[in-house]
Amino acid sequence: MEQVISNSSLNPRSEVPTLSIIIVNWNTSEYLLSALKSIFSSRTQFPYEVIVVDNASEDGSADRVFETYPDVTLVRNRVNMGYAEGNNQGARIAKGTYLLLLNPDVLLPDDALQISVEVFSSLKHAGAMGVRLIHPDGTLQRSVRGFPYPLSILWEIMGMSLLMPRNRYFGHYRMTWFEYDRLIEVDQPMGSFLLLSMEAWRDVGDMDTNFPIFFNEVDWCRRAKRKGWSIWFSPKPEIIHYGGGSTRLLPSKMAWESRKGLLRYYRKHHPASFYSPLYPFIFGSSYLQAWFVTHKRVFKSKRGGV
Repeated sequence: MEQVISNSSLNPRSEVPTLSIIIVNWNTSEYLLSALKSIFSSRTQFPYEVIVVDNASEDGSADRVFETYPDVTLVRNRVNMGYAEGNNQGARIAKGTYLLLLNPDVLLPDDALQISVEVFSSLKHAGAMGVRLIHPDGTLQRSVRGFPYPLSILWEIMGMSLLMPRNRYFGHYRMTWFEYDRLIEVDQPMGSFLLLSMEAWRDVGDMDTNFPIFFNEVDWCRRAKRKGWSIWFSPKPEIIHYGGGSTRLLPSKMAWESRKGLLRYYRKHHPASFYSPLYPFIFGSSYLQAWFVTHKRVFKSKRGGV
């Protein structure tokens, strides 16, 4: 299913890397090349390697990486293996003490890698850490959430977090009260920039491929917490995240896949009959929302909208 085209360290002296950066790509050629350019412009005091796993892109992504960045370890999948398995493939060949799972639709300032590793390495028994994400216009992305417990999702569906955004109970899932201004232990940072300990990865295990696109990092963080690893958010560094580089290519399908991921997460982590009365309402509302998003986009497209 896969073929490693180039297996060189980014560091010209072929030192054992401190950091292994894994980027899973599907048809985001322009974003990917920009992200790699920002990585190569980084100022670090440690060696690192970059691993790009291309999931059978049809836009020439893999060829452009191979031609432009020959020091990148490039894995070409003949079929789309999904985001979770793509990261697993990268982790299997990674040599670093730390792993950075990085989306292709990001831009890193030149000190981002150095700062993030310094912060992360100072934390005790840290399994993973996310950082502050901003939109290209400089506005904040709300990228940290609580675990999606049945009740917290129920409050979301009922609009309680909108009515009481500062309430930590009703706003638990989207963390509408969170200020993004301090280093703090959290449940699940967005996987767009997720720094992990290789020791924690080996202890917790690979990403669950039953979550091919969505909720895979949520599931991994949940499993890590159960094993005693801490998950963190750091306000530094701050990186640009465009958002939806691949998922916006198939927006209707992604709406359904997101709901499927949520339901799979519930079946895995909340199987107790105690929650069963909530399931029909939550599942029905989730699918109704996916249907609405899908048909809203179809309607807009027919009218020539965006």
